Amino acid sequence: MQKNVGSADKIVRIVLGLGLLSLLFLLEAPMKYLGLIGVVPLLTSLMGWCPLYTLLGMNTCRVRA
Repeated sequence: MQKNVGSADKIVRIVLGLGLLSLLFLLEAPMKYLGLIGVVPLLTSLMGWCPLYTLLGMNTCRVRA
């Protein structure tokens, strides 16, 4: 897997992921479980690879590793 998520993109994904995960504590069931969607942007930022970017041919990473 070639990295395709840049540093600015990682920061946005981390903030978005943490914001979505906070819904677990703010909303009532069953809507609060929508916050689990926040795991996806967190994982893609930690891995530095996004499968959707691969399908779309996008790359926000400056360094080709």
